Amino acid sequence: MVRTESYGAWPSPVDAALAASHDGRPEYTGFVGDEVWWTAPRPAEGGRRALVRRRADGTEESVLPPPWNVRSRVIEYGGLPWAGAGRADDGPLIVFVHFPDQRLYVYEPDVPGAAPRPLTPLSDTGGGLRWVDPQLLADRGEVWCVLEEFTGEGPTDVRRVIAAVPLDGSAADDRTAVRELSDGHHRFVTGPRLRPDGGRVAFIAWDHPRMPWDGTELILADVTPEGTFGEQWTVAGGPTESIAQAEWTTDGALLYASDRTGWWNLYRSGPDRGTEPLCVRDEEFAGPLWKIGQRWFAPLDDGLVAVVHGIGSTALGVLDPESGELVDTAGPWTQWASELAVHGTRVASVAASPRSAFEVVELDTAAGHARVIGAEHDDPVDPAYYPEPQIRTFEGPDGREIHAHVYPPHHPDHRAPDGELPPFVVWAHGGPTGHAPLVLDLEIAYFTSRGIGVAEVNYGGSTGYGRAYRERLREQWGVVDVEDCAAVARALADEGTADRDRLAIRGGSAGGWTAAASLTTTDLYACGTVIYPILDLTGWATGETHDFESQYLHSLIGPIEAVPGRYRDRSPVEHADRITAPFLLLQGLDDVICPPAQCERLLADMAGRNVPHAYIAFEGEGHGFRRADTMVRALEAELSLYAQVFGLRPAGVPTLELSK
Repeated sequence: MVRTESYGAWPSPVDAALAASHDGRPEYTGFVGDEVWWTAPRPAEGGRRALVRRRADGTEESVLPPPWNVRSRVIEYGGLPWAGAGRADDGPLIVFVHFPDQRLYVYEPDVPGAAPRPLTPLSDTGGGLRWVDPQLLADRGEVWCVLEEFTGEGPTDVRRVIAAVPLDGSAADDRTAVRELSDGHHRFVTGPRLRPDGGRVAFIAWDHPRMPWDGTELILADVTPEGTFGEQWTVAGGPTESIAQAEWTTDGALLYASDRTGWWNLYRSGPDRGTEPLCVRDEEFAGPLWKIGQRWFAPLDDGLVAVVHGIGSTALGVLDPESGELVDTAGPWTQWASELAVHGTRVASVAASPRSAFEVVELDTAAGHARVIGAEHDDPVDPAYYPEPQIRTFEGPDGREIHAHVYPPHHPDHRAPDGELPPFVVWAHGGPTGHAPLVLDLEIAYFTSRGIGVAEVNYGGSTGYGRAYRERLREQWGVVDVEDCAAVARALADEGTADRDRLAIRGGSAGGWTAAASLTTTDLYACGTVIYPILDLTGWATGETHDFESQYLHSLIGPIEAVPGRYRDRSPVEHADRITAPFLLLQGLDDVICPPAQCERLLADMAGRNVPHAYIAFEGEGHGFRRADTMVRALEAELSLYAQVFGLRPAGVPTLELSK
């Protein structure tokens, strides 16, 4: 029997604890011998990342017990934190980065009594020494990876090079035993990709003020008999061309992804350095390089290439580079991560769908069959409570297209009274050069199953729709993103999908900026949830963030020395007097990307203004909440805000105390 009850009062089995326990996803798949390994979130274990192996019999096990935490901090967003090799006699040999000290460790999990041993030293300078994207070269007795080394106490006092770390542990207490391979002429580099014959290496580099999706260079270097880099030269890329990934084929050809046509497509460069496109399409075969070591394509031994591609959503396909034929993998998945690993005819990756969370999937390219092999989705509640997404395209200012996923309230046993329209929350994703994927998210289900709609907006600036769509945000951050979110909200109200008087906006990081900017520039929203946000552009551009994004605003806003007034005009901290809607501010106290000082500045300006608001700061949390207890409190506080502002009656939710 379907009961009639107002939106927001529907009982739901998707509570905050359940949503928190399923937060995060598997990452960084790789083959160790015939086994597939990956990292996995552990919200209940302090938010650490575990290293998981799938044995031949199909069982999964965590390789390292708590508190080992396999995660890198290079460019703060990290990247590939481990590498492994199978050995016939002694089992796997693993190298990994441990998050608390950022040292590189070596471990032999099948050797009785073995424990992880450090390979790299500590440093007392600034953020110390950090490592990412390791390439395990056991035959050379080394690990080649990216070294991030702080040279001072400031967040931008840093250098990055490709370095070789000896596997014998001789560099564990001796920085001089680490061999630097690249010349250090570039601010940012990716890990090296060694040609199969060992004679040449490829890597990607870029410099401030560019971000890697703006322009990068693909660099080749000869490898000398002594194992050092010789002559280096650029073969592709530039200030307005983004090379996102490069790999060698088994016969020594170089494959890379470039957006020179306006879309990230694949190219092949042969021994004569001639270059040819492999599959020219108006869709993406790569994405933004937010983490070092992402892989959207992987060459197979038989000459075929596994590729992740699409517009908006993504598919896993197998490309024949000779004919250009592309065959996609059958299955329910609508989003494949940039996590490809290959071994023989096998491809391992991470994928999800609107009915399943991210899981580890293996494709046998010989048989054409894909199956889930790890972190298998197991419905924690009846799937009837899951939201039913609608893929929508809205019209924004000047007739521009805006892509969004709309999740109306949904409950198998409840409906709202006739004539009542539901409250809706607009979600602005982070980045802003990011993307809201079409996948099952129990945080969304937490709201929709209670009668609150969610609209995820892939506003102008989002990836997945080509370079032109991405560059709509150039010098327009705080304008285009705000307008696009508002256009979606208004359209939902105009068509009778949402209650115009019960609209909210929510976002984290860059999405937190969009949410806060929306509250200062429009009266459309009745309230907002602002999560570890950017609030002060001038502060962010002058030392209040990390090195990777320290000049990001050069493209998003404009050079600060040329348009200082624009930085002030768009910053929410400069216009706290315009905020009239209640809001919730959530912040990690260890956040070095969007520091709590910016939240505190806004709160000081809000004091005594009689606008209901709440601020919850979490010790031990950085940029992106990882601990189960943090996520539970954050979700319940957000629901309580909506309940108070929208007049809802959710059951069993602690009341958030709002200050004025």
